[in-house]
Amino acid sequence: MLMIPPERVQELRRARGMGRSKLAKLSKLTDRQIARLEGALPWKGELTTDLVLRIAAALQVQPESLLGDQPLIELDLAAAPKASSCGCCN
Repeated sequence: MLMIPPERVQELRRARGMGRSKLAKLSKLTDRQIARLEGALPWKGELTTDLVLRIAAALQVQPESLLGDQPLIELDLAAAPKASSCGCCN
């Protein structure tokens, strides 16, 4: 059974400078699901590999770091680089 330490999600999200809504949008989850992952609400259901991969991709970390199997490194806690976009394709 997969488990993400609730404080890990919150710590990485805050390090990336994103709110729950942005993480939810990037990982294709709901705000409520993110709140559950962060321990603000009781978790319902099972955590799937697909869900872990989507959250890890949105937070730009390795799944093993998200799951707590590996310690967080400085790069994991650094602010994510800002994506540049032109005015024509926001």
